[in-house]
Amino acid sequence: MKKLILIPLIIAAFAAFKCNAVRHIHGKVLGSDDKLPIPGASVTIKGAKIATQTNSAGVYNIDVTDEHASLVFSFVGYQSQTVAVGKSDSLDVYLKPSNTSLNEVVVVGYGVQRKQSVTGSVATIQPEANADVAVVSAPTMLQGKVSGVSVNSQNPPKAADMSVYKYSVNNSIAKAKANNPGYYTGNTGDESYKAINENGFTNAKDVPLSTFSVDVDAASYSNVRRFINNGQLPPVDAVRVEEMINYFKYDLQGPSNGDPVAITTETSSAPWNNNHRLVRIGLKARTIDMSHLPPSNLVFLIDVSGSMDEPNKLPLVKAAMKMLTDQLRAQDRVAIVVYAGNAGLVLPSTTGDKKSDIYNAIDNLSAGGSTAGGAGLKLAYKIARENFRKNGNNRIIMATDGDFNVGDYSDGDMETLITRERSSNVPLTIMGFGKGNYKDSKMETLADKGNGNYAYIDNLTEARKTLIDEYGGTMFMVAKDVKLQVEFNPGKVQAYRLVGYEDRLLKKEDFNNDTKDAGDMGSGHTVTALYEIVPTGVADDYSASVDPLKYQQPKNNPSIPYSDELMTVKFRYKEPGSDYSKMSVAVVKDRPASFNSTTADFRFASAVAEFGMLLRNSQFKQHATFDQAISIAQGAKGHDEGGYRSEFIRLAETAKSLANSASYTTTY
Repeated sequence: MKKLILIPLIIAAFAAFKCNAVRHIHGKVLGSDDKLPIPGASVTIKGAKIATQTNSAGVYNIDVTDEHASLVFSFVGYQSQTVAVGKSDSLDVYLKPSNTSLNEVVVVGYGVQRKQSVTGSVATIQPEANADVAVVSAPTMLQGKVSGVSVNSQNPPKAADMSVYKYSVNNSIAKAKANNPGYYTGNTGDESYKAINENGFTNAKDVPLSTFSVDVDAASYSNVRRFINNGQLPPVDAVRVEEMINYFKYDLQGPSNGDPVAITTETSSAPWNNNHRLVRIGLKARTIDMSHLPPSNLVFLIDVSGSMDEPNKLPLVKAAMKMLTDQLRAQDRVAIVVYAGNAGLVLPSTTGDKKSDIYNAIDNLSAGGSTAGGAGLKLAYKIARENFRKNGNNRIIMATDGDFNVGDYSDGDMETLITRERSSNVPLTIMGFGKGNYKDSKMETLADKGNGNYAYIDNLTEARKTLIDEYGGTMFMVAKDVKLQVEFNPGKVQAYRLVGYEDRLLKKEDFNNDTKDAGDMGSGHTVTALYEIVPTGVADDYSASVDPLKYQQPKNNPSIPYSDELMTVKFRYKEPGSDYSKMSVAVVKDRPASFNSTTADFRFASAVAEFGMLLRNSQFKQHATFDQAISIAQGAKGHDEGGYRSEFIRLAETAKSLANSASYTTTY
């Protein structure tokens, strides 16, 4: 009898154990629109206090005990989704982007009110607030003015009924020719950009040396992309051509002799002027194996002021910092400093294996108050020095829109502070976020003076590119104070022009001066510089010729050595722990290849340069056209890992449409 009683008890116990057995559920969270992984997405067991989040590849793992459980997937900017676990242990989820709509937005202009079908609250933009500024379309003007507004076009006017206010590339009103108020005045808000005086052609006989600091920043390209994606051509000074060129990966040969950097050159005709030559100088830094990376001492310096309280600012910062946290190892350490009206330490230096502590500190951040950027930087440097790792990677990573308004916040004040702290051997990486009040000029200065790099993060894909795909290059320096000096052979070169790098020009004496600060290169980084050359004997408007001198007679030298050389490239660099430079030399022969026989990288870089000159409306664009830049880029996509070259082609096509339209903006 006892045996008969025990049998059902055992069966019941086994059933109970089976019901409570732990199941390991795993999968990916991706965007339904682009099918890309979503890092930092929240995965929660519905009705329970158990949650996790996806890693940098969008992968999650979570344990459940109830076979009837449901998982809730959510992330900022996407619609939450609840999915029953069911019987499968593998579960991939595609989240749909959240298009927040408002019930009604009324645009008040001169003479006519137009309504657009939207959802939530009402906001009015008064016309007097937009006087004497550039003309753009109403949707473009509204974007970013009201949090959460997304304006969708309905019933576009016929071409004949459209206004022809023109948004020119210098952000001035060209002329209004029609009375239809379909376009409203607007501008780029309170954004600031440093003025660029474009490099011109230099006579090689008078000035045979060209010297500049290597720069591997790429912030300008992603910022330009943001403008074009919003239906607006960028301000001229937002376009730094060298940063656009260097946004892309190039297949250059790395060093093989133990040096940290190798050099490659290539010569052909310039596509925008076939009578001119184009010389590409490429640098490739050695790649450090990820398993051999030195331990890191990082300080996340995060702007939590009121200006960061927008969807494309602090929420995106949090997601980006979680991506970076996901890369940390047990031997790495990170501290978090925040600043608003004051600066504070929200996470003491913590080892990289305590990810939950780091995630919690990031999740608890909220925005509000003024912006004491100077105080934040001072505290961040203090924390970095206290936890300094000898022979390690010591770095401050600053996330901000650059809108400092309390304390030492002028460009000069910040430059003085960073220059003073530079001797601490703690580079400063700047990540810019947001729009409307974006301070590009300030952040470019900070990164330059702080011996660091500068990136503009406009979406999660860009955050992933900067912090994951290019993690080693962004975080780990392999060569510092890298300088290039080119000597041109006047027997072959009549005049030359460096494309871009206006902010990186050096005096010829600075090349041999080891105390002169210059650019740095990270693990695996590539740098491309382009020179446009007017060959000797070519007569055109860019030959940079002058009348013969009266008091100085040129010396006749019938026997010129090195007559087959076009130019000599010298570059200096220092090892990260050294104060003394080394120099390498490469000679460029006068043997140009036909343009179509050059490498895909050469052709693609020339297409990006041509596009940049068109966006700047450069006086040196000569015969450049959008069609030609697009055609060259299409034929030079190559493998296109990540699809960035295809994206460039799409942007160039959009910019062409904007430039050719009557208003330089899209209609509504």
